[in-house]
Amino acid sequence: MNLLLLDPAQIQNQRASITDARRLAHIREHLKLNPGDLIKVGQKNGLKGTARIESITEQQLVLDSVLLDQAPPAKLPLTLIVALPRPKVLRRLIMDAVTLGVEQLILIHSYRVEKSYWQTPFLQQLDSYIELGLEQAGDTIWPQVQCFKRFRPFVEDILPGLIENKLAFVAHPYAAQPMPVALNQPCILAIGPEGGFIPFEINLLQHNGCQPASLGQRILRTETAVSSIIGRMFG
Repeated sequence: MNLLLLDPAQIQNQRASITDARRLAHIREHLKLNPGDLIKVGQKNGLKGTARIESITEQQLVLDSVLLDQAPPAKLPLTLIVALPRPKVLRRLIMDAVTLGVEQLILIHSYRVEKSYWQTPFLQQLDSYIELGLEQAGDTIWPQVQCFKRFRPFVEDILPGLIENKLAFVAHPYAAQPMPVALNQPCILAIGPEGGFIPFEINLLQHNGCQPASLGQRILRTETAVSSIIGRMFG
């Protein structure tokens, strides 16, 4: 945890308190902070800064001298579209994407996505994964996250509006065009499931504005591809 996120309602007259067990345990057992120590804090969707620990127990952390005077790090101008991964991968993928600064994340269905994935309780915990990613990055701004359970309606009806005036790419290991390097401009990136998008899906994405681009012949795991491509495009 590199930043303690606070809801605006928790901050009153430069004071705040938290009671959730996960963050209390981390502050006490890993950061080993004590009364009088300073801690980095941030207001959700607002500024960040510091606060002083007034008291800390197993049940509650009380802060005073809350000072929010710094802007959070800038987001990447990236809309990341990912075929819904296996539930255990989903947690890592969300955390990594948020930590890297993805501005908008869209989870979609595709042919090789098991329909049962949409029933996983992990989808009900997206906010907790986002919070972990923000804490890691020292960020405060929640990315926009959306889910679309039907591939073709999303690609034909939603995607063209997202792409308007932006470059858009779909990761495809058999594409002739390499993934761009140091693009550093607003763009769309679509990444398929572990087995990749099927040819019909690649063709439909291409028809609706996504350029197939490759990282090479190696087939990467979804979360590895996300980190590799983002580092390549925005390094």
